[in-house]
Amino acid sequence: MATAAQASDRSFTRLNPVTGETATTAPAFGVEQANAAVDAAAAAFPEWSALGPNARRAKLNAAADALAAKADQFVDAMMGEIGATEGWARFNLMLAVGMVREAAALTTQIGGEVIPSDKPGCIAMALREPVGVMLGIAPWNAPIILGVRAVAVPLACGNTVVFKASEQCPRTHSLIAEAFNEALPAGAVSIVTNAPEDAAEIVGALIDHPQVRRINFTGSTNVGKIIAKRAAEHLKPVLLELGGKAPLIVLEDADLDEAVKAAAFGAFMNQGQICMSTERIIVVDSVADAFVEKFGAKVKTMAVGDPREGKTPLGAVVDRKAVDWCASLVADAVAEGAVQVTGGEANGVLMPAHVVDKVTPEMKLFRHESFGPVVGIIRARDEAHAIELANDTEYGLSASVFTRDTARGLKVARQIKSGICHINGPTVHDEAQMPFGGVKASGYGRFGGKAGVDAFTELRWITIETQPGHYPI
Repeated sequence: MATAAQASDRSFTRLNPVTGETATTAPAFGVEQANAAVDAAAAAFPEWSALGPNARRAKLNAAADALAAKADQFVDAMMGEIGATEGWARFNLMLAVGMVREAAALTTQIGGEVIPSDKPGCIAMALREPVGVMLGIAPWNAPIILGVRAVAVPLACGNTVVFKASEQCPRTHSLIAEAFNEALPAGAVSIVTNAPEDAAEIVGALIDHPQVRRINFTGSTNVGKIIAKRAAEHLKPVLLELGGKAPLIVLEDADLDEAVKAAAFGAFMNQGQICMSTERIIVVDSVADAFVEKFGAKVKTMAVGDPREGKTPLGAVVDRKAVDWCASLVADAVAEGAVQVTGGEANGVLMPAHVVDKVTPEMKLFRHESFGPVVGIIRARDEAHAIELANDTEYGLSASVFTRDTARGLKVARQIKSGICHINGPTVHDEAQMPFGGVKASGYGRFGGKAGVDAFTELRWITIETQPGHYPI
């Protein structure tokens, strides 16, 4: 079999997970083509980085318009490649367009400061400058949101970007690059698509390329570790947004109806295929039975159906492997004494919403990210036990706590080890201007707003001497 280095004339296909038909045929880049994409981004860097902030802002706003104009193409691509509903595709595009406009607004906020110096006549400045070529690697699950996030703020900061598309949604990600290329100088965003079997070789070559200065990656913790190790060989900084096992705590004084609504949305939006998805509902014993009754009734109304018809709140998961993984977690929990409240057999990739009560820390469902329409309910003795359970995980991306006492909610939130925590809101919540990212095995670094500026610029110290120098030698 040819290696990726020899594969410059190859293509690969992505099958529709619902129908099994070909959804997309995309170029299977080899190493030579991947390197050429980096070279193109490097060649575009001097022109793009030299643009004034308002000129850069105008071009990014034009890119946002170009994205919005491709709405129907994005819907077709997402439905075909990952079995998305039309609603999920259009929500992805809406938020992604907003992210580009927010990035555009940042161009005049990439500032610095004058720092008082102990040296007479010395003007000391801290300046933020673009770094060079960024490598952005995005996943399939929220492909427009996460694809745009990989490129928008880096571009706003004056960098150029090589965008490594997911093998599961190459057309969706290529549409993002097309929109940016309509508005920006040639090479400012270079797209790389590759066959699944070539992924390791292509990503390795991109990380190794001397013109790639930094990497941002959104995806699994296992792959994130591999990327971080490879980048460390070159001392290249990496921003990682990885897996999650988000807890939603329900205290005894919570508004149960509000908690039920947020938990159902957080656990089952996009079939639970979101890094922030509610994976563990931790309920204080005194209200657990009432919560489970209300939550089970709510989830039983959430039918699963063909996403192409758009008549049900739940659609397809990404492939049969995901169905089997989720089913194995449920089976293990039930075998160990948990109680299945809702669920049933999947029809291909159409898997119903599963709620499993009385999950304990010894069960796989408590530990492992399901990344599907499965949520476990864990019963806690009291507030302190609920916090202990919430923190009993390798992950730390998103979390939430429900209580009518907001001061108490803030106190609990401060004790949860996660990058994000919401009080009386769902674990699934994203806004372009917020510092988004996790701790522990959920990664490090932050996307969004001024935190994104920090991630995608180099902070330099520059001085100007205004008086004659006096030296000891």
